[in-house]
Amino acid sequence: MEGLLNYEKEYAAGVTYTQMLEQAVANREMWQSLHDRAVVPAETIAEVNALPGRWRLLVISEDWCGDAFNTVPYIARLAEAADNLELRIIGRDANPHVIDAHLTRGSRSIPVAILLDENGNERAWWGPRPAPLQEWFYETGRQMPPTERYREMRRWYVLDKGLTTLSEVVGMLRGAALEIEQQQVG
Repeated sequence: MEGLLNYEKEYAAGVTYTQMLEQAVANREMWQSLHDRAVVPAETIAEVNALPGRWRLLVISEDWCGDAFNTVPYIARLAEAADNLELRIIGRDANPHVIDAHLTRGSRSIPVAILLDENGNERAWWGPRPAPLQEWFYETGRQMPPTERYREMRRWYVLDKGLTTLSEVVGMLRGAALEIEQQQVG
């Protein structure tokens, strides 16, 4: 997964969720509303806090993206609550070299959350949407008229309340921590 990208540089150039929200032009109210309502279960926070090491998420996003404003606020809340997790956000359009290393079926789909270990090495990445919704999108949603497709996707996000996104991101963290542990033992 590691390439020629300097993730330390990319991460340092990123903005916090609060800074991103202040800069948002499109969907600012939606971003704020979802962030205000986003809840991370206590057991999810405890699981992340129990992981060894320090972790960083570099999120590639844009304020106009519906998948981003339905997922990133939950990821931000997780980073705010966990003691060993930090988050920075960079724009997709301003960073084509980063998104091009994380294409989804050849597309620059966002958001993408890149997991970095404490040394700045990429360990995994997640995105652009939770796996069950992504599967639905490719099997059914793409064939629907855009208005109907987006209405169904929004309904899915509302009912899910960020739980699948959180589960998948925490699973990515857990897997990376286990991989590092196995490398140290082996």
